[in-house]
Amino acid sequence: MRVLVIGSGAREHAAAWKFSKSKRISGLFIAPGNAGTEDLGTNLDIDVMNNDLVVKTVNENRIDFVFIGPEIPLENGLADALREVNIKCFGPGKESAQLESSKAFSKAFMKRNNIPTADYVEFSNKDEYTKYINNLNSKVVVKKSGLAAGKGVLESDDKNEMLEFGLKALEDDKVVVEEFLEGFEVSIFVISDGKNYKILQPCTDHKKAYDGDKGPNTGGMGAITPVPWVDAKLMDRIEKETVIPTINGLNKDSLNYKGVIYIGLMISENGPKVLEYNVRFGDPEAQIIFPTIASDFCNIMDAISEESLDSYNIRLTGDSAVCITIAAEGYPGDYTKGINAKIDNIDETDGLIFHASTYLKDNLVYTNGGRCFTVVSTGNNTLNACENAYKITNKVKFDGAWFRKDIARKFFK
Repeated sequence: MRVLVIGSGAREHAAAWKFSKSKRISGLFIAPGNAGTEDLGTNLDIDVMNNDLVVKTVNENRIDFVFIGPEIPLENGLADALREVNIKCFGPGKESAQLESSKAFSKAFMKRNNIPTADYVEFSNKDEYTKYINNLNSKVVVKKSGLAAGKGVLESDDKNEMLEFGLKALEDDKVVVEEFLEGFEVSIFVISDGKNYKILQPCTDHKKAYDGDKGPNTGGMGAITPVPWVDAKLMDRIEKETVIPTINGLNKDSLNYKGVIYIGLMISENGPKVLEYNVRFGDPEAQIIFPTIASDFCNIMDAISEESLDSYNIRLTGDSAVCITIAAEGYPGDYTKGINAKIDNIDETDGLIFHASTYLKDNLVYTNGGRCFTVVSTGNNTLNACENAYKITNKVKFDGAWFRKDIARKFFK
């Protein structure tokens, strides 16, 4: 199988790495890729937002399957464009992608299908929003309705902060204000072939920038899988109350959802409630999910394309995994790009280093964003995986590099 991975982040590096392990792979391409994917296949410097160009590239390179990593090409209808000309791909169509690209759309979907979620109010008018916020006397969650790369969410009880955030968002988008839920967060990834589904290991992301869950939201500073306190009883409840009604809703709306749906949950005292949907693998969660899948990735993609997931058993390694994001100085605020990075070689039995935002120049690696690398390690339990992962952080060196010191560890104090 000749495969094209769309994207340039650590999620796509991890996907390319997983495809490279397949016994069936005969050609691997990444568009546009990064300095890390260069070692696994052929980087293609094309505009992935140009659907016609992607289709042309697929045909020219005799590619059999396209794995679409990020949400923006999905929102742009790339999966639809590929399937219209009978090119197999991983990722939902443009209509389904609204589950992530529009908080208003996803909340309406949840309400329509009786999926437990936080109470909410939707706004498109600045005056109505201002009046609502001024009358509040509690902490709430303010969300920009459209895509915001993990940074379009504010948890606050400060009215001035909420007004500044929401009024700015309303300049070009809708805003959703939700009740603030307390509990612990879990990320559930559900593979769908358009009618059947399979659930992968639960994860927990670390969204806040700094130790102790302080600071602003980021795209993710680390993650663990599985989640130690998510037992079989809770997973059964999550499946019955959130996964099944989500899949049934997609099928009822004839969306033919072929890909992964991320269900972000808050486990409250009243049970699981859906915080959000994503229509792709999370980043950094993908970086720990893929190494814990034992099945051939090409076979999984075939089962999705052929709508045969019900009879396909996705084998897992049974390992725990932990990943840590290494970021540029200043992230998630202003940061400097183009910093030379040195990455020591490591054996894959010790762990993995995925490039999140890098490029090559004169055979040297340079940073190209705020989140620059993800280091990953597995173990027979979360604590072992955690300690192994922190050892690998020393293998990545560049000026101003930093990372949270409490990924996974915070749960075992």
